[in-house]
Amino acid sequence: MENENWLYSDRVKEHFINPRNILLNDQEFDYHARGMVGNVMCGDQMVMYIKVDPEKLTITDCKWKTYGCASAIASTSVLSEMVKGMTLEKAYSLTPKDILRELGGLPDRKIHCSVLGDKALRAAIDDYYMKHGMSDKVKTDLKSKLICECQQINQEDIEEAVLEGVRNFKQLQEKTKISTGCGKCEPEAKEILKKYINKYFSD
Repeated sequence: MENENWLYSDRVKEHFINPRNILLNDQEFDYHARGMVGNVMCGDQMVMYIKVDPEKLTITDCKWKTYGCASAIASTSVLSEMVKGMTLEKAYSLTPKDILRELGGLPDRKIHCSVLGDKALRAAIDDYYMKHGMSDKVKTDLKSKLICECQQINQEDIEEAVLEGVRNFKQLQEKTKISTGCGKCEPEAKEILKKYINKYFSD
């Protein structure tokens, strides 16, 4: 290993080897809301638990668990530290780019691993809003059709990928991990990808 280049930053390595805030037992944490994305039968799965100050609407504690790779573990570990003390609104606005910046980057082929954490966090925040009579604050677009159930990729995710430079299905998979589980969504995903490329970039 001494002669091999470590592809990850020291911060990624630190959070993978010593991940923060992992929840080993649901009963050990008196959480207020929970969000889960992914499907363990098809690939990575992420579950995020949060405790919230009801007066300030800030996250006071955050725990998580995952069936995922080293990059997913490191990404979620650092995210769980980032959100403590944040308002729900600010935490909801965090993106994979924010997580990558905090980690010092990830190899291109592993960037998609940072997506599960922030999606699970948003799902947990929405869960809190729904449980506490604040459904008007839920920001998830329920009208956006879910395309890949295994990886929780919807139409908007595909549209965003196209706007960020994706031009073929292989690139879409590398960016979002879509259709890398059961694969049933591939035909529909390709059609939607084609639609958005034509919408924004056709002559």
